[in-house]
Amino acid sequence: MSDSLRILIVDQNVTRAAVLEDGLREAGHRDVVVVRDMQNLLKRIVDTEPDVIFIDLENPNRDVLEQMFQVSRTVQRPIAMFVDKSDVGMTEAAVNAGVSAYVVDGLKKERIHSILELTISRFKVFNQLRSELDKTKQQLEERKLVDRAKGILMKERGLNEEQAYALLRKAAMNENLKLSQVAQSVITAAKLFK
Repeated sequence: MSDSLRILIVDQNVTRAAVLEDGLREAGHRDVVVVRDMQNLLKRIVDTEPDVIFIDLENPNRDVLEQMFQVSRTVQRPIAMFVDKSDVGMTEAAVNAGVSAYVVDGLKKERIHSILELTISRFKVFNQLRSELDKTKQQLEERKLVDRAKGILMKERGLNEEQAYALLRKAAMNENLKLSQVAQSVITAAKLFK
């Protein structure tokens, strides 16, 4: 694990923030920033540009948790959230918001480094899965466009499915475009002539 990580600690409690900071520094991390003021938190996080965020909420209420979950969804960074108490709903909300590590009653200096490693690893896995899902969704949308365009060509030009696909493919190669771009053009043109 690189000690050049910039780690942001968000904690209003000086003593608890010190436990996190000491644990990180003992693990070799020198670029640690502590934020105690929750006002304009999102802006402060963006300005700090952290690689990892540790949020210690002690005993948060639902409003504070929702604010932290909004931060998690917005900043797209590995986030470890420390709370003293939780329930199933809070845990599920944290996971759904993209919190990489949700640690209940686990604020011990000796555990900080392993929690940091876990947070980063889970974030990477989650991002890879999200990327694969986005790619799959994009491919499905492109496939739907191609199928719609084939249907239009089959109906309007009396082609079979193979011929319609071959025509789309040839046009894409001739114009140096993606098949889905040509398909979108066919769909758009068909709408114009209705």
